Parts: sequence; C-alpha cells; structure tokens
Amino acid sequence: MKAWKKHEHELLCWLLRQVGNEADADDLIQETFLRAIRQQGKFCAIVNARAWLFEVARHLLIDKSRQQRPFMPLHDDLSLPDNTPETVDSLAGCLPRILDKMAESDRIILTLCDLEGMKQADFADRNGLTLAATKSRLSRARDRLHRKLSSNCQIRLDEYGRVCCFTPK
Repeated sequence: MKAWKKHEHELLCWLLRQVGNEADADDLIQETFLRAIRQQGKFCAIVNARAWLFEVARHLLIDKSRQQRPFMPLHDDLSLPDNTPETVDSLAGCLPRILDKMAESDRIILTLCDLEGMKQADFADRNGLTLAATKSRLSRARDRLHRKLSSNCQIRLDEYGRVCCFTPK
C-alpha cells in the first residue's frame, strides 16, 4: 500500500477542497481506502494508482452529491383535481391499445424483450436471427412504437427521453 501512503495526503486535500468540511472529506477518503483494500493484490498492479484513487474519489463525491440534492417539501393542500386522470393509469391504458394496432412482428419483439424481459440473444436464438438483426428489429419497433404513442396518445418526452406529459384519448 505504498501507493496509498504516497497519495493519501494529496487526495485528502483535494477532497477537502471539494466538500468544504473535514468530516465529509474523512468519510470519502476512508471509503476510497476501503475500495482500494477490496482490490487486494490488483491495487498494487495498477499502473497509475494516483489516477485510480482520484477517479474512485471523484465517483464517490458524485454519489454523495446526488444523495444530498435539496428537496422542497410539498404543501399538504396540494392535490390533483378529481377530474384529472392519473398519468400512470392513463398512460398504462394507452400502451396496450397501441401495441394491438402494431404489426405482429413488432408487437412480439416489444412484448418479449421490453415488457417480459427476454434477453435479445435468447430472442435471436428462438427466432433463428443473429443478435445484430434482433437489435436492429427491436430498435425499429421501438421507433415505430414511439411514433404511434406520440401521435395517438400525444406523449412527449423531456430532454432525457423520459415521458413528461401526454393527453389521454
């Protein structure tokens, strides 16, 4: 663990600058040390131990910042009007309706791979296809499903590709 001793102080100073308090920096350095220990003999074989340690510490820092995202409590009187349909329920009703209207080949691959969780390799073997052909077919079926959901249910996606809003039929 010579590499640890060699870089520990520099890493701790960097973490302290990042988090702004000694307790959090100590927690992060300790977790980084534990990750290095868990590598056992592989840690000693790492060519650039300094880079590895800083990368692990950076990932831990990101994880910590994600856990500490601020949130605003909602007021108790905040509620949806009774005549507004629940997004999940209405959207869940739209998918089966659209799937029924799709070509059988699209419906089968989407149902098995996306809804039932079949691995694409298993689908390929089962249907006498290559894995590349299966991935291509699934991608095209997803595109067609997306277009149909967009037009028939007016589903819109946010910048991250998540459903942000829709208009039930």
